[in-house]
Amino acid sequence: MQLWGLRTCDTTRKALAALEGTGRDVGFTDVRESGIDADLAAELVARFGERTINRASTTWRNLDAEARDRPPAELLMQHPLLMKRPVISDGDDWTQGWNADAQARWL
Repeated sequence: MQLWGLRTCDTTRKALAALEGTGRDVGFTDVRESGIDADLAAELVARFGERTINRASTTWRNLDAEARDRPPAELLMQHPLLMKRPVISDGDDWTQGWNADAQARWL
């Protein structure tokens, strides 16, 4: 199982702790440190579409109009903090966020 997020994000930390609490082996990637490569960006956009971008984030609010018009995959590679998080994958099964649906799926 793999989880992408930010080490400093409360929601990411809650998800990671809950998943590890079930005894799962969870690989964690901090996108602030590692960035988002083209393959992951394409996968996220293919699975979640426009919802991949967190438009409530400070990073989004600080972008100019020209930057906001870029394709989501390009935005994710240039500004990994725009990724709505956490993203969790276990093979072909993926979720985004740590809402009741994601918790029901993984816990």
